[in-house]
Amino acid sequence: MTQISNLFILSLLFLISILPFDLRSQDFNNSKWISDAAIANTIDTIPLWTCYRKQFQASENPKNVIIKIATDTKYWLWINGNMVVFEGGLKQGPTPNDSYFDEVDISKDIVKGKNTIAILTWYFGKQGFSHKSSGKHSLIVDSNNPMLNLSSNNSWKAIHNSAYTDTDFPKPNFRLPESNIRFDANKSLGDWFKPDFDDTAWPNAFEVGKVNDQPWGKLVKRPTPLFKNFGLTSYVNENKFPSNSSGDTISADLPYNAQVTPYFKIEAPAGLKIEMLTDNYLVGGNKEFTSVRAEYITKNGIQEYESFGWMNGHSVKYIFPKGTKILSLKFRETGYNTSFAGSFHCDDEFLNKLWEKARRTLYLNMRDTYMDCPDRERAQWWGDVVLELGEAFYTFDTSANALSRKGFSELANWQRKDKTMYSPIPDGKWFNELPPQILAAISTYGIWTYYMYTGDKGLLSKMYPHIKDYLSIWTLDQDNLVVHRKGGWDWHDWGQNMDVPLLDNAWYTLALQSAINIGNETGQRTENANYQDQINKIKIAFNKKFWSGSFYQSKGMTVVDDRANAMAILAGIADKAQEEKAIAVFQKSFHASPYIEKYVEEALFVLGKPLLGIERIRTRYTPMVDSPLTTLWENFRSTDQDTYNHGWSGGPLTLMSQYIAGLAPLTPGYKTFQIKPMPGNLKSIQTKTVTVKGDISLDLKLTVNEVSMAIGIPANTEALVGIPKLGKEIVSVLLNNEVIWKNHQATKKSSHPKFIKEDEDYLYFNVKPGKFQLLGKFK
Repeated sequence: MTQISNLFILSLLFLISILPFDLRSQDFNNSKWISDAAIANTIDTIPLWTCYRKQFQASENPKNVIIKIATDTKYWLWINGNMVVFEGGLKQGPTPNDSYFDEVDISKDIVKGKNTIAILTWYFGKQGFSHKSSGKHSLIVDSNNPMLNLSSNNSWKAIHNSAYTDTDFPKPNFRLPESNIRFDANKSLGDWFKPDFDDTAWPNAFEVGKVNDQPWGKLVKRPTPLFKNFGLTSYVNENKFPSNSSGDTISADLPYNAQVTPYFKIEAPAGLKIEMLTDNYLVGGNKEFTSVRAEYITKNGIQEYESFGWMNGHSVKYIFPKGTKILSLKFRETGYNTSFAGSFHCDDEFLNKLWEKARRTLYLNMRDTYMDCPDRERAQWWGDVVLELGEAFYTFDTSANALSRKGFSELANWQRKDKTMYSPIPDGKWFNELPPQILAAISTYGIWTYYMYTGDKGLLSKMYPHIKDYLSIWTLDQDNLVVHRKGGWDWHDWGQNMDVPLLDNAWYTLALQSAINIGNETGQRTENANYQDQINKIKIAFNKKFWSGSFYQSKGMTVVDDRANAMAILAGIADKAQEEKAIAVFQKSFHASPYIEKYVEEALFVLGKPLLGIERIRTRYTPMVDSPLTTLWENFRSTDQDTYNHGWSGGPLTLMSQYIAGLAPLTPGYKTFQIKPMPGNLKSIQTKTVTVKGDISLDLKLTVNEVSMAIGIPANTEALVGIPKLGKEIVSVLLNNEVIWKNHQATKKSSHPKFIKEDEDYLYFNVKPGKFQLLGKFK
């Protein structure tokens, strides 16, 4: 019995260890899930808003009070009438059956004596492509200070806020779990969140469950920061707003496409309907792809209101009935809590503008998860995520890494018993495997890229069994080529002329290489020989069957697919002679959508052709860069189903920072990295990348006579710096005006930077931490 018990415990510990998130029960003391007593036992399939209050005593000003809050789906928190959290909570969930909780520090908000906590919850009541509903509107709260008596139970007050309802049709398209919001000011509970509000008539909360009960499951700590609140802000064109509405739509311009909540202060009679939406409400102008909107029913007199459901666009549209007196219009931007710490600037304004638009698009597609788009779906499709996480490493500070980690953890924890993974997740409507995107997620461009940029070996180790399981359902045919998996959606890219057999083999090869890398890094090498054997077989069979002599093409294809040829090169399937011949494909073939276009352009940089890479970027992206929109589009040619803010379109941002500026890790977590610019015909590049080791900077200047590189290397790292020759001969290199290299060798005086080697394109030096000026003199 003891041996069986020990084996059971060891098995349980193993299962826990392979979960990317810690799903062991969290301590919520004696807290209960609570709800409004009047509707607590209903099956909840409509959006519901509930107000909760609790008064508590503090004998002193506490210094460390952390409260835990979980709800399906969103909440707003006040302490003593002051808003502490503007939109807390994450969409469900870390697994299909469990929930997230937030931790909030309220120490500075508590006073000695009587205090009031007030929470407004918004239960979505429906599924979507980014949320699985628990089916139960409820709240649970706990504190690390039991003396404050904040644990949620029937001592709390709770009441359904009937001022909030859904709107009539049209409603958001079925992909969105969020509903429209209508607020009737005539049913308002007033300042219910303030300490002096009289809640004696409110019913006590009804206890509907305990911690770990279904349908909420285990409670997992939120792995990402609370959302960033930029505060209420004036619109760009505020001076042009009328003081009295004529009944026409007022277009309130935002400084850029953003996640916003609209606000107004007006004077009006009771019973008027005010509408709020954005210019992105109809995705592509298609009435079948409606986004979210808001309505407000006026009371009599002066009134102000902010609709708490975020929407996005370049402008907010207010429709005030004629005669409404407009006192103030504002907006609140919110978003993922990170800073725009990375930068890229060069002497080509086209590239600068594209980099900035890509950054804006990326930030717009970050919140609960990475998203494909903020208006049509808000869904974590993995092909999109792979591109977005790559951009994020060059764009933000390291707080953005948590969103990538959360995504990978969800990918693993939603894996099904048949070993398939699927996206988008979290999800309550879509349950289909999308094979090429899952391969991308576990490939060298997905989880391995995350590891290289973060050094997060813990996640890598826990992901590996899930990756191994997924790879086990793929097979090779009698020719040693990948057997096509349709999955639930047989999709590789938007557009036509996709060479699917080539793409299948390339993505699968990249996934196998990633698995080998992970196995070597984590000591889980049992499948490495098998994986390498498959790679070797695929490469031989691929070249035998698909190489035409000038490009790769499968039987039956009448055109040459730029996507497929690029992926073959990036997967390491092509040899050097084939790579050189394939360059012509990327100058003539333009079938890729923005999703795979990044990889096509990257192939040119990998092949050492930065001029052609920049030329292709310019060819494909000129309409987007010239557009007045601040974000990038889903497709190069828009249709009535496409969004104008699609995160996957920002691939050139990564290429500019990783290849043109040349910044990339060489070992996990930037212990060593390279600064190896590929400037093409650029004359100057200034860039900064924030890494887990610190800031890396480069200021590159090129003239006819010299190349100057001012570099910043963070502590506890070492950089391999490549000084570009640009087709010329470098005769000497100076470090801070001292000659350290001359006549093709290091000077005897110089031990740092250490000269490593010279090839046709670069001089290479190892550089230790600090700030240095390297100057190469051309012949």
